[in-house]
Amino acid sequence: MWNTRTMIMNACMAALYAALTLGLAPLSYGPIQVRISEFLTLAAFYNPRYIPGLVIGCFIANIGSPFGLTDMIIGTLATCIALYAMRYCRTVWQASLMPVISNGIIIGLELAYLGEIPFDSELLLTMLYIGIGELIAVTVIGVGIMKLLMSNRIVRDYVMDKQ
Repeated sequence: MWNTRTMIMNACMAALYAALTLGLAPLSYGPIQVRISEFLTLAAFYNPRYIPGLVIGCFIANIGSPFGLTDMIIGTLATCIALYAMRYCRTVWQASLMPVISNGIIIGLELAYLGEIPFDSELLLTMLYIGIGELIAVTVIGVGIMKLLMSNRIVRDYVMDKQ
């Protein structure tokens, strides 16, 4: 059931994702990127109700992408796939790998499609760079932040919607 608090939390999630991405724009776009805002995707592992806010936040953030409408659609799709895949993960560590895989492959292909990189060995290297950036943002930074936040009972109950 969607209540007012869930809608507000999704709006906040979307705003925070977009603000972090746009505010750290030099790091957020391109073949070598560490999109710090991606750590927020782990919220969907703890509570799938945050998926809409994260997808909307990613879409808004990709408005600022140098790759325009293509990134707004394909980049958002990559994040959306990762978010839905997280629902089937058993641990936060497994969940943190979903954006690494999804974004690494899809964004790498997107950059090749847009002509930013050739469809040869550079494609695999770009996929690896994107994946490493996601690994840093989601697995290294994100898991630590989320474990710290979820260790607080009040935050955990709020995120898990137990209040």
